[in-house]
Amino acid sequence: MIYWAIIGAEVGFWLFIGLGLFARYVLKMPKLGVAFLICTPLTDVFLLIVAGYDLTVGGKAAFHHAIAALYLGISVVWGHRMIRWADQRVNHRFAGGPPPPAKPKHGRAHARFVRANWYQHVASWALGCSLLAGGLWLADWDLGRAEVLLTVAKVWTIAMLVDGVYSLSFTVKPRPEPKRPELAYSGH
Repeated sequence: MIYWAIIGAEVGFWLFIGLGLFARYVLKMPKLGVAFLICTPLTDVFLLIVAGYDLTVGGKAAFHHAIAALYLGISVVWGHRMIRWADQRVNHRFAGGPPPPAKPKHGRAHARFVRANWYQHVASWALGCSLLAGGLWLADWDLGRAEVLLTVAKVWTIAMLVDGVYSLSFTVKPRPEPKRPELAYSGH
């Protein structure tokens, strides 16, 4: 049931974004578009309620509960950015807006960009691990019922730390600008 709730939350998230952007740029109804976009967090609330209820009725915490916590941590922290990403592209494609800004690929700008992404990873990790701890609480701190939640938190912590080392490495040694090919001298 939780897997279906996760899929439903993801479909609902993108459906609200799609409806919001359709209303905003195709129907030319920006207030209705904003109303749909504001509804995107409802999908997260739905998933939180379903996963929490499933744990409170005495079920054993399973991998799908941990995936729900990961999904919620990522969705809440990155959701606004995903909406902005979609809005920029639809605005450019259908409303004549400016092209979306390109991601920096070199130098200090790239290092700042990668570091900012890692900060968001840390925020989503903190929220997701808080939700995993909440799952432990709902399971009455019984590790027999919720060991998988701790395992997922450990794996995510390692992934977050590896991402941090990688991301912060560009602060120490920024990615160099590509070398421009020398103009060949033809001798004429």
